[in-house]
Amino acid sequence: QVQLVESGGGLVQPGGSLRLSCAVSGVTFSTCVMSWYRQAPGKEREMVAADIIGGRTNYADSVKGRFTISRDNAKNTVYLQMNSLKPDDTALYYCKAFGQRMIDSKIVSAWGQGTQVTVSS
Repeated sequence: QVQLVESGGGLVQPGGSLRLSCAVSGVTFSTCVMSWYRQAPGKEREMVAADIIGGRTNYADSVKGRFTISRDNAKNTVYLQMNSLKPDDTALYYCKAFGQRMIDSKIVSAWGQGTQVTVSS
């Protein structure tokens, strides 16, 4: 069974910071591509940041220079450090894993349940 559990969301003022965490189990974490997505009300889900094996990262233009994705393979956890937050960053943030499921070695794509980030004064 693959599980992704996000945490760290909340209410923050514009200009503030939050760090999201996503604890992952059931996949070979060290070889997974880990990503963060977000979905605001009435909008499509969009990719925010991706950590690609080998130290490569990819960011949406709207968050470049403000958000940083990182991972701790020893803890099977991926993080999203969000700085200089704006009201437009308000959304439900999801963690996604793409990689090998441990139980049967199949390649799978799995999502967490999401954590709400609200940026407001």
